[in-house]
Amino acid sequence: MSIPVIHVVDDDDGMRNAVSRLLRANGYEVRTYASAGDFLLASPPTAGGCILLDLQMPGPSGLELQKAVSLPVVFLTGRGDIASSVQAMKAGAVDFLTKPAEPFRLLKAVEAALERDRAVRAQRAGVSDAKTRYGRLTERERSVFEHVVAGKTSKLIAHALGITERTVKMHRAQVMAKMEAGSIAELVRSADLLKR
Repeated sequence: MSIPVIHVVDDDDGMRNAVSRLLRANGYEVRTYASAGDFLLASPPTAGGCILLDLQMPGPSGLELQKAVSLPVVFLTGRGDIASSVQAMKAGAVDFLTKPAEPFRLLKAVEAALERDRAVRAQRAGVSDAKTRYGRLTERERSVFEHVVAGKTSKLIAHALGITERTVKMHRAQVMAKMEAGSIAELVRSADLLKR
């Protein structure tokens, strides 16, 4: 698993350097950018992580960059106002801190952003895994799968599909094995992931 990266985007050299030193001293991998444009021109981040983002910078603003990225964002600004903070939080920002932020509060916000990123990545991986397993099912097994997760009994499934209960049970066992489900509840969770 790749190490998460904290991307610090701030046009203030002194602030950018101070924040990156604090983060590195606490064991984080850090990349810095002097503007939103610099961040966008850099190779897109593939590792997990988050963005510590200034609000007002030359070129695209922090709010504009927030709309263009998928990583969680923590705003760190010296010129914030209530309207900007509300807009940032409505757009999904993890936190909105004013400079100079207390180190403890900054580190806590970064950890919350990283936790959100881990949760999103785990969910995406779960959806991807469920789709891969579902792709292994035959057409008949998919029909049985749909009926099973809808809560139907083998007898009802057999009647609906025009096959014997014994055949339903055989297909059901195949579905459970191919979907790597140890219980009907796990099968239903996989069905929920497939809807995302």
